[in-house]
Amino acid sequence: MNNFIDKMERKFGRFAIANLTKYIIGLYIIGYVLDFAPKSVNFMYLFSLDPELVLQGQIWRLFTWLLIPPAQFSILLIITLLFYYYVGTSLERTIGTFRYNLFIFSGMLLMIASSFVAYFLFKDVTIFSVNMRLFSYSISTYYIQMTVLFAFAICYPDTTVLFMMFIPLKVKWLAYFYAALVLYDCYSALRISNYFMIAAVISQAINLLLFYLSLGKLNHLRPKEVKRRNEFKKNVQIRPKGITRHKCAVCGRTEEDDPNLEFRFCSKCNGNYEYCQDHLFTHEHVK
Repeated sequence: MNNFIDKMERKFGRFAIANLTKYIIGLYIIGYVLDFAPKSVNFMYLFSLDPELVLQGQIWRLFTWLLIPPAQFSILLIITLLFYYYVGTSLERTIGTFRYNLFIFSGMLLMIASSFVAYFLFKDVTIFSVNMRLFSYSISTYYIQMTVLFAFAICYPDTTVLFMMFIPLKVKWLAYFYAALVLYDCYSALRISNYFMIAAVISQAINLLLFYLSLGKLNHLRPKEVKRRNEFKKNVQIRPKGITRHKCAVCGRTEEDDPNLEFRFCSKCNGNYEYCQDHLFTHEHVK
């Protein structure tokens, strides 16, 4: 998988967008401005990703759903966006601009694909079909933002950040907390038959798995790697029990008697005679 991504980077790397997180936050800001506009036009409804309306010709919805903010505007949200900027830019510096772009855009494409899958599979479900316009708001960048945090936690699990600007917390525990929130979202969505949300979560889980595989974390499970390890173990000479690497020619002590013992060969003795540190200078030389 890494070889394929490397080939793509050599071919398309020049088109990667540097500091992509900044532009995503810019889309959020535009979305909030439109949300504060007079309610004569419901921009959020007009921009939502509704597969049924897309199939009727409203193609712009394939792109405008990116303007739907992940949450209601508040002071807490400003802190969250600042943290998201820190996590996104740090991840981009870690894996490179092209791979970060690939991670984000593949998440967006999977989100779009999952919404159509949910629509075709469940459009005849009564609750889902009645509330489809409402459920379409579930398709936003919220879960893409979550996967960026999870990806950062995979790369830097023990990094300490200030949660809520004053609580020191390791990133891995923060990721566990948000994972629990996502699972609760899935439980709530199942109760009201919001299959758009379920599909959105599954799509980003797939994207996160692909990211994990691209890091080579599971290379040790590859058949070739397993075969190589088994052949290495078979070919390595195992020292029989009772045979040691070092042994003093005077007292007979070995490294198994005391792992702190030091052993040296004597250059004045005829033959390969090894002595411990207590007898190296006191033994009688073998002539």
